[in-house]
Amino acid sequence: MTENHDPRVGSLSAPAGNTPGEPRIVAQRYALLDELGRGGMGTVWRGEDRTIGRKVAVKELRGPDDPDEAGVFQERVLREVRTGGRINDPAVVTVYDVVTEGLATYIVMELVEAPTLSELVAEQGALPPSRVAALGQQVLSALQAAHQAGIVHRDVKPGNIMVGANGRVKLTDFGIAQAVDDPRLTTSGNLVGSPAFMAPERVAGSEAVPASDLWSLGAALYFAVEGIVAFERTSTAATLHAIMNEMPYLTRTQGPLASAIMGLLTADPDARMPAGQAYELLGAATQQGQPTPQPSAVAAGTAHLMGQPTAVVNRQPGASASGAPGRPAPAKRGWLLAGTAVLGVALLVGGFFLGRWIYLPETDQQQARTLTYGSDGDISVFAERSGYSSYNCVDSAVEPDARITGDSWIDCEQLHVAELYAVGEIYGGSDNDDAEPAEYPAPEELRATAQQHCGLTFHSNVIDDSLRNELRYRALVPSRSEWRQQPESSSESVTRDYYCLVSRADNSPLKQSVRNEVS
Repeated sequence: MTENHDPRVGSLSAPAGNTPGEPRIVAQRYALLDELGRGGMGTVWRGEDRTIGRKVAVKELRGPDDPDEAGVFQERVLREVRTGGRINDPAVVTVYDVVTEGLATYIVMELVEAPTLSELVAEQGALPPSRVAALGQQVLSALQAAHQAGIVHRDVKPGNIMVGANGRVKLTDFGIAQAVDDPRLTTSGNLVGSPAFMAPERVAGSEAVPASDLWSLGAALYFAVEGIVAFERTSTAATLHAIMNEMPYLTRTQGPLASAIMGLLTADPDARMPAGQAYELLGAATQQGQPTPQPSAVAAGTAHLMGQPTAVVNRQPGASASGAPGRPAPAKRGWLLAGTAVLGVALLVGGFFLGRWIYLPETDQQQARTLTYGSDGDISVFAERSGYSSYNCVDSAVEPDARITGDSWIDCEQLHVAELYAVGEIYGGSDNDDAEPAEYPAPEELRATAQQHCGLTFHSNVIDDSLRNELRYRALVPSRSEWRQQPESSSESVTRDYYCLVSRADNSPLKQSVRNEVS
């Protein structure tokens, strides 16, 4: 649907102009004064309720010319819009009345003169993340109220989100999109709604559900924080193809806001982030504000937990045969722990990780105590694998005072006690100069980063569901002495990794790998 916007009103709009002659009166009560806009759903007027002297907005909807179809149209509009008018939320434009005259239906509503989110971004560019999170919370509150009343908006988009100077938000057109989206009324085959903000399941032909509104909100928030429409392409067909097959990048935000947006943009509606979790994440982003991402602080292989560029590199074991298990190619020297405090906030709520929504409790009964490795650590010898990089399993228990030598690593098809299922890089760089390595991080932050990553991966579809309940996992992090270790050759890279290993609770042998193959 193509719309032109007038900055004086947050609804469908075109260049304003006065109606010639006397104003038209609807229902012997509402005077239509100025035309504020036209769009795919009708005409919007600045009006006046002459009975009580109140300024109002009047949306005029023209039904089909066929009298029978017009009757169906009016009946549906009356039912849906009156239902929408009962939504009680500060972010919902109040509907005062719905009347019909001839083939037209008039929706009388609160007059809100404020720019839309579309206009705001067109004028100011990408908005600050904390501001986007605040307006997102208000829209989400309105959607939750509607969904609890059994109402699906169906056309959540920046053009229907009005943003006042005081930061208050209004979501308009509740019930109207649903009212006109009826196969009995649509003969052209056109989709009702804005293609670039239409959820994948709707593009695929399924009915709109509350989760469809959440996806559209995610697309609107992406637009607000990035300044571009995530899926808009040069044609409608290309736009719909992008919605079904592509996932956008976030470049201007990270942390809870990024987690919320990417969670809402999950393609599968059953796996999409629930409204409650999104609301909490947006609240955290509003309170904390969002730091400007530092691209140099994140390695090229950084994992995206819940859509956030986090402080770890999530690699499948065996990605490299050189160095410690799964060690990647070196990145530029730099900290990868930046932003872990924000990560912690997000993980307290839950996350979508490798195909599954995961909630990490404060105490995970399947998490064993995190150990340190290094000459002064809990495990004094933790050697790199000998031979094949696919040898991801260990023939002895990974417990305090264990010694994991190069010969301890075996093929997982053999009887084994523990299995390496993920590797995270905390620090990486090329140490071919005489610079001192970075300072050892705070132990509690180091443990928390490793535990969160290992926990998310363990509870994701990386681990075989049929085996997970009998397993436990633990993280290994470098000790102080291991952190200070220098490479034997100045040409070798310096990395600081932690490892995620899984075993049975009683350390009894495993006969096969417990990992699924995850691309």
